[in-house]
Amino acid sequence: MLFSSLGLSPALLRALERQGLHTPTSVQSQAIPAILAGNDTIARAQTGSGKTLAFGLPLLHKLASEPAQNPRQVRALVLVPTRELAIQVGAALRDLANQLPQSIKISVVFGGVSINPQMLAMRGGTDVVVATPGRLLDLVHHNALSLAATQMLVLDEADRLLDLGFEAELHRLLGLLPAQRQSLFFSATFAPAVAALAHSMLREPVQIEVGATDQEKPDITQQAVWVDAPRRTQLLRHLITAHNWKRVLVFVATKHAAEIVADKLRKARIYAEPFHGELSQGKRSQVLSDFKASRLKVVIATDMASRGLDIAQLPVVVNYDLPRSSDDYTHRIGRTGRAGEAGLAVSFVSSDTEAHFRLIEKRHGLAVPLEVVTGFEPVELAPESEGDSDAPAAMAPQHPALGNTGGIKGKRPSKKDKLRAEAARLQPSTRP
Repeated sequence: MLFSSLGLSPALLRALERQGLHTPTSVQSQAIPAILAGNDTIARAQTGSGKTLAFGLPLLHKLASEPAQNPRQVRALVLVPTRELAIQVGAALRDLANQLPQSIKISVVFGGVSINPQMLAMRGGTDVVVATPGRLLDLVHHNALSLAATQMLVLDEADRLLDLGFEAELHRLLGLLPAQRQSLFFSATFAPAVAALAHSMLREPVQIEVGATDQEKPDITQQAVWVDAPRRTQLLRHLITAHNWKRVLVFVATKHAAEIVADKLRKARIYAEPFHGELSQGKRSQVLSDFKASRLKVVIATDMASRGLDIAQLPVVVNYDLPRSSDDYTHRIGRTGRAGEAGLAVSFVSSDTEAHFRLIEKRHGLAVPLEVVTGFEPVELAPESEGDSDAPAAMAPQHPALGNTGGIKGKRPSKKDKLRAEAARLQPSTRP
């Protein structure tokens, strides 16, 4: 199948050809005709599958073919959860719109910077706004734009926008939009509760579930390393040096951890920077620019970097802290192995996180064996249930080297038995 078979305008086809794009991905081939037909759409496809063009191409086609009734009003709204994703989506849409004979103005707005330049840029109106929810509400409050004539609403990374962190802002924005509109929800993951909420907000949506084809499936090798939690930074430093990793995106649980780990790596003469929501927009932009240009070797990031960031040829992602949800695991490791490149995703697992890692494996149908790196053999074992009668037997944590003997008096392995079993199971490896 070619883009030319999907009903897009000749101008858009020429714009795609200039970018060397001829064949749509699976999500694009299914979503574009549905959107052009005017259907509400909910689409789930893996990271790196081309979701931005899947909604961006039909959006631009419809705007170009339907002249604006009022040039001062926003005709299409794309909501995203992070500033970086807003910039990325805006750039992709502008690259296409700039090659069209019709003038389509695209504005990108987000918080963390002065609102005044964004208000000035909106003078005279705009056709498309790509925005984070909070800043968009600020602009509406300042009468910088109107959403009363918005024809299309897109939620990119919809599951994140529909969760509790954005729920109040999203509902306020939905109240400002006309009831008669086309709504498009795109994401790599939809938890059941989030999917149910999404369906309640759409009108008879076309549902698109795209599993990766052999050609589109990301080439990501997944590894898990058993390591005591206090030694994770030392292990990270060792792996970066021993394997000569050129660029590494490391995920941690908190902003504080991002600062601490980055500082420790810098003291070890590894150029690293933190990346989290409390940094200024200028600093965040500089970190990403340096990282993409390989001027920066390691970025220590919170989960705000797991959504939508497209970093070409990123070879390694490390889960220093495991993600809180299995969906976040998908988004994190999806930063590598993009655009046909091979990638490596390494997760650090310790005694208190092993049960959570097994849950992530179960949710994704994975079987990732735990490995040990020579010199970093763990001494801590997974915690055992010590006769907690309120906990179901199936919930009692079990160490993978042990049989099902927990909770039976006289048959529980001694500490020496555990250590022997651990040593036998975890043979030192020079990987990953």
